[in-house]
Amino acid sequence: MKKTIGQNRAVTSKWRPATQAIRGGTWRSEHGETSEALFLSSGFTYDDAQTVAARFAGEAEGMTYSRLQNPTVQMLEERIALMEGAEACRAQATGMAAMTTALLCQLETGDHVVAARAAFGSCRWLTDNLLPKWGISTTTIDSRDNDAWKAAVQPNTKVFFFETPANPTMDIVDMAYVCGLAKEHGITTVVDNAFATSVLQRPMDFGADVVAYSATKLMDGQGRVLAGAVCGSRQWIEEVLLPFQRNTGPNLSPFNAWVVHKGLETLELRAMRQSDNALAVGKFLETRVPKILHPGLPSHPQHNLAMSQMKACGPIFAFEVDGGRKQAHALLNALELIDISNNIGDARSLMCHPASSTHHSVGPEAREIMGVGEGMIRINVGLEDPADLIEDLDRALKVVGL
Repeated sequence: MKKTIGQNRAVTSKWRPATQAIRGGTWRSEHGETSEALFLSSGFTYDDAQTVAARFAGEAEGMTYSRLQNPTVQMLEERIALMEGAEACRAQATGMAAMTTALLCQLETGDHVVAARAAFGSCRWLTDNLLPKWGISTTTIDSRDNDAWKAAVQPNTKVFFFETPANPTMDIVDMAYVCGLAKEHGITTVVDNAFATSVLQRPMDFGADVVAYSATKLMDGQGRVLAGAVCGSRQWIEEVLLPFQRNTGPNLSPFNAWVVHKGLETLELRAMRQSDNALAVGKFLETRVPKILHPGLPSHPQHNLAMSQMKACGPIFAFEVDGGRKQAHALLNALELIDISNNIGDARSLMCHPASSTHHSVGPEAREIMGVGEGMIRINVGLEDPADLIEDLDRALKVVGL
């Protein structure tokens, strides 16, 4: 492999985001391919034994094993880091592998975590069930309340963990305040940015230390593969995260990395158009349903904060119906165009009932605390014509009496 200008960080870091999404982290072999090459290899060969020893000792650059590095995966990591404004990135097998790695690599028995109450169901399972098994305690708070973050800090607090906007309640965290508070106390902030990605908001611009992703979502954008990523400083990635990842193996396959690489090339175009479509659909639903949770609408209680942190509102929001699970399920069943699916970030419009899908595992008590009611529906607005989506929703709403 020969390195092109796309690997010169001094040059690529000056490029604007749209250019980084197309050309950042590009390597080319002697064949001069335009599209990134796909290296489906678990291992690598060496010219001599001394080269092997030097690479394993960290004294020489080069590939050793695809659990540690792979050319296709490394190209993706460089591109994501550039787009995020991070010094380094390590790709992960899935979004939950990214969240798990970002937490466990830096926590040990006796540590304390402050986590947002509103989060993806599996993230809540991590903080509520997995961490306590290793003697790591968690205080779960309303992440919208700045005073709650401050009050929850303990002498052994090591991590603040949250997502903004939150899944599925669309809670917004004041990142400048929370990240600043963390730095005052020597706490590491881990931000799940899957709902926005770096094209809509960059948490590190507000002081975040670590940004974690389910690249399965908007980064791929086509519902094709599972993938994750964790970004941070080079020192943190190499000294804190990498030893955990090297020895536990939550690595991304080269093929999945290549697919996400292709998705990044159109990420900004998709995210901005889907945000526009979501705003149009949200304005329609606001006139028809009892409650809507859409940060791009002035009716959202944290609208101003959201718009001060985000370039656009994103494709995902939630709304509520009064008839509980029965009416919510009936509405989903009445759809003709929009698919029932628990995925998000897809170019296709998708809807689900969080209480019986993405957040079923956390249990009814936790869902009530989070604000995930039986009448809540989450929608991912895709790239279809919004007029067609509105017609489908209008007809389905009439079927269930709304």
